[in-house]
Amino acid sequence: MRVAIVGGTGPFGKALATRLHESGLEVVVGSRDAARAEATALELGCAGTTNAEACADADFIILAVNAAAALNTARELRQSIGSTPVLSVASELSFSKDGVFPTSAAVSVAERIRAEVDAPVVAGLHSLAARSLGADRPPDEDAFVCGDDADAKSAALELAARLTFGRALDAGPLASARALEGLTAVIVNMNKRYKGHAGIRVTGLDPG
Repeated sequence: MRVAIVGGTGPFGKALATRLHESGLEVVVGSRDAARAEATALELGCAGTTNAEACADADFIILAVNAAAALNTARELRQSIGSTPVLSVASELSFSKDGVFPTSAAVSVAERIRAEVDAPVVAGLHSLAARSLGADRPPDEDAFVCGDDADAKSAALELAARLTFGRALDAGPLASARALEGLTAVIVNMNKRYKGHAGIRVTGLDPG
């Protein structure tokens, strides 16, 4: 599987690229700036190019840009994405002196991205942190993926399983992305409160 990581030079995108490349997948780091993508890819030992070129040649696309840029990026790349499945990892958050909150938007970032492209969109990895993914060992925690397209979800779960020592778990339809994106706020608040690096493990399940 050839995986394009749009926004692969950012902290989360770079951590994903590192972990997936180390797992044996063919990874292409994408960026608006081809030179920046190539420099990052050189560090990792994989390929790097513009976001559009990375998407045009991929079997699966991870949209690893932040929430503020996600919709515009999806619009710009619509033609390059075509029908290739897309995984949205963005969480739209609001920061205040009282803590971090999910925004009041009724529709998740992932669902809004689905309206901008012609490809199936799944959402996931919201409970994983760049710092944990970029550590020497994969994080010992579960990863969650949701979506409406069975094949796209299956591919995303396969990728998620390569990222952690925990399990890749099917979290239901794409509508569940609203909860998964909000979960990021919970984790950020706990990390600030306890000065840690929280992850999640689900008990009582036997995925088989």
